[in-house]
Amino acid sequence: MIVDDPTARRRRWHWRTLDNAAGGLALDLGLYAVSAAFAAITALTSTLLPHRAWGAVAAVGYLLATLTVTAQLLLRRRFPTSRLTGLPARWAVTGLAWAATTLLPLAWQSIDRAGGRTDRSQEEVLVVEQAGNRLLEHGTPYLGPDAIAALPPGEQLMGYTPYQPGMAMFGLPRALLDTWWTDSRVWFAVGTALALALAVAALRDTRATAGQRRDAALLRGVQAATVLPICALTLATGGDDLPVLALCLLALAFAATDRPGRAGLAVGLAGALKLFAWPVALVLIVWGLTRRAGTRVAAGAIGLPVAALLPALLVDRDALTENVLRFPLGHGLVTSPAQSPFPGYLIASTLPAGRLIAAALLVAAGVAIAVRLARRPPRTAVAATLICGYGLLAAIALMPSTRFGYLLYPLALLTWAPALHRQTDTPATPVPDARPGRSTSA
Repeated sequence: MIVDDPTARRRRWHWRTLDNAAGGLALDLGLYAVSAAFAAITALTSTLLPHRAWGAVAAVGYLLATLTVTAQLLLRRRFPTSRLTGLPARWAVTGLAWAATTLLPLAWQSIDRAGGRTDRSQEEVLVVEQAGNRLLEHGTPYLGPDAIAALPPGEQLMGYTPYQPGMAMFGLPRALLDTWWTDSRVWFAVGTALALALAVAALRDTRATAGQRRDAALLRGVQAATVLPICALTLATGGDDLPVLALCLLALAFAATDRPGRAGLAVGLAGALKLFAWPVALVLIVWGLTRRAGTRVAAGAIGLPVAALLPALLVDRDALTENVLRFPLGHGLVTSPAQSPFPGYLIASTLPAGRLIAAALLVAAGVAIAVRLARRPPRTAVAATLICGYGLLAAIALMPSTRFGYLLYPLALLTWAPALHRQTDTPATPVPDARPGRSTSA
C-alpha cells in the first residue's frame, strides 16, 4: 500500500494553487514586478559599475514585462480562453523578458567594452579570456605559482583561473579576434541558450510528457534559469555560472526521460567547466546505480572532466594544482575576495577558530548528504534534483568563502524539479479494497 503524506499533499496543493492562480499569470506578475524593483535598486545603489549598468537597462525590461502581464490578466477576465493569455503567450513574454533584461544589457556592455570602456564587465570575464589566450599559446589555461608570484601584488588575484580547464574554451574567441561578439559573455549566453533549448526539447518529448501541468512547470523552471534577476544579472555582467547551471538542468532533464548516458555527458561537460557541477554528477551517478545504469552515467560524468584535466596536468602539474586546488581551498598566494554574509562566512570571520568550525560544519553537511544517498538513493530525477538543490544550498550557506550569486544554483534546481515529474513518479492513488478498513494502491 502506498500512503501519501497528508502534510506533503497540503504543501504541494498550496504551491500549485499559487503557481496556477489566474493560469499562472499571477505569479508571472509578481516575478516581473519584484524583479523590476530589484533592478531599479541595483541601478541606484550598487557599488559595482557593471551591475549598475545592468540595472538601468533591466529595470525597463522587467517593467515592460510587468505591464504586458497586467494587460494579459485584464484580458483574461473578459476573455478567459483567449490565446493571448495562454501558455504559449506566457512563453513568448518570458523570451522577450530574457532578451530585454539579459541579452540586451549583455550586448550593450560588450559593445561598450570593445569601444574602450573598462567598467563594463566583471573580473570573471577577463579571467576566462586570459585563460583562453594562455590555452592557445601555451597549451594550459593556468599560470604556475612562480609566474603568479612575479606579478605585481595588485594583479596576482587576476593571475588565478579558479575554474576547470574547459572554461577556457569560452575565452578562445577573444584570443582569436578582438571585437564585441567575441566577449566571453556572448558565448556564455550561447551555451546557456543551447543547453536550455535541448532540455526543453527533451522534456517536451511526446513519449515522456505529462501534459499541460508539466509544460507550465517547465516554463517556471526556464524562468528561474533566465529572467530571475540573480541569473540575468550574472549572465549580463559575468556569466561563467550560467552555462554550468544550464548543463546541469539538461542532465537532469535527460535523467527524467530515461537517458542516463546523455545525462552523464551533459553533467560531465558542466564538470569540465566548474567544480559546482561535481556534486550534481555524484548524485546522478547514484541515481544511475538504482537503474543499473551507473556505469553509463559515470562514463560521461567522470570521463569528460578527467579528459579536460589531463592535458593541463601533462603541460604543467604545478600550475593546475595551484589554480584548481590551492587557491579554492584558501592556500594560494592571495585569498579569494568572495565574501557574502552567509553563516559559514560569519562563523569563519567572527569566531575563534571560526574557519575550522565552518569547515567542520561543511563536512558534516556533506556526510549527512552522503548518508542520505546511501540509505535512500534517489530513484527518480525529481528526487535527485531536490537533493542537488538542497545540498548546494547547504554548502553555499556553510562555505567560509562564497558569493551571493551562487544561490542561482539551488534556486534554479529546486524550481526545475516539478518539471521533471512523470506520471510514473507520482504516488499511486489508493483504491478501495473489498475488505472493510482496507485499501490497496492502484
